[in-house]
Amino acid sequence: MAQVAYSQLWDEIEWVEPSWEPAFLKDRVETYYRERVEKSWRGGHIMRGRLPSAASVLLQSNDYLSIARHPTILSAQVEAIERAGNGLLMSAVFLQGDQPQLHLEAEFARYLGSEATVLCQSGWCANTGLIQAIANEYVPVYVDMLAHMSLHEGILSAGATARPFRHNDVDHLERQIRRHGPGIVVVDSVYSTTGAVAPLAEIVEIGLRYGCVLVVDESHSLGTHGPDGTGLVAACGLTEQVHFRTASLAKAFAGRAGLITCSERFADYFRCTARPAIFSSTLLPQEVAGLQATLRVIRDEDWRRRKLHDNACYLRDELTRLGYNLASQSQIISLESGPEPQTIVLRDALESRGIFGSVFCAPATTTNRSLMRLSVNATLTGAQLQRIVDACAAIRKEVDLANWASTRRKPRPCPLLS
Repeated sequence: MAQVAYSQLWDEIEWVEPSWEPAFLKDRVETYYRERVEKSWRGGHIMRGRLPSAASVLLQSNDYLSIARHPTILSAQVEAIERAGNGLLMSAVFLQGDQPQLHLEAEFARYLGSEATVLCQSGWCANTGLIQAIANEYVPVYVDMLAHMSLHEGILSAGATARPFRHNDVDHLERQIRRHGPGIVVVDSVYSTTGAVAPLAEIVEIGLRYGCVLVVDESHSLGTHGPDGTGLVAACGLTEQVHFRTASLAKAFAGRAGLITCSERFADYFRCTARPAIFSSTLLPQEVAGLQATLRVIRDEDWRRRKLHDNACYLRDELTRLGYNLASQSQIISLESGPEPQTIVLRDALESRGIFGSVFCAPATTTNRSLMRLSVNATLTGAQLQRIVDACAAIRKEVDLANWASTRRKPRPCPLLS
């Protein structure tokens, strides 16, 4: 299927350019089309290749537990819409008394073993709002270089000083803290680009030893890891040591909200201080009802977690055997192809065989480390898993796997590539 020629489309619509467009804006837009669309993407679009068919294997969704169409959840949402419509359209700072969102926050607190939780519009709002609320220009924030962009954005909006440390490098983290003093340590439990898992026990030990506040984003481990899906912090026995856990509920919870664990005292401070909390509306009734039902499903249907991890383990093992250098220890499996033109070749090779993943490129990655992310889910069949493996085996020469920078970083050459 032919790609859309985005650069050609842009040329064709230039005649409607508004007269009010200032030079600085025109320059930014034209730079994008010239440098990325024309040069790097060769007139196509790195995010948009073929359209999947009904027979395609889709590995793009964060619905890891395959519950987005769960009948229990859908029924709860429909009933809530019929009963309450769109509810109270106001900031959550005004909520008090017998309100469903407050009951849900209390239920999440019991589930996660925290004194309180706060629900936000999204994981982005949770992370940016939390960092705004706990950091200022005098506080160093030690952030893993691969931590989610929302955490970096929170540091920026707080006016705090970011002190990045090399990905999962606890020694570098400790050197940074010893140099700059106590502050806030910010990590993901599972990293969304590579699927790597943070060494949480070591990070927490270092942070507490030097008097730091600990923030762990559990967006890609809440629901999928730990007892009853309570996340990696709980799985590591660190619930009492980590000061704040955050999560996007648009991953394994297949909803649309963000979450922060905290104390009751902090919860009220956050609602009245963090800008995303003050200047965003409450969750809609169907979102609250859906998340309540989802919480029950995630606690009760442990088979989904087991199947998810079995599927992910199988794919990681098979792709490693084929010579792919994976950083993954989770359900996120990324093929790091490198420069964007090379990633387009990889995308096209996989999609021509009916395998659809997600392209990650700048600003989600550094410029020459773009990749294809394969998001595993609980209901992939054995035949689908084998189809993914067969496709990845067939394309190795086509995508020049042996010469990828990520392949060259492997400790030993893979005989299957020779």
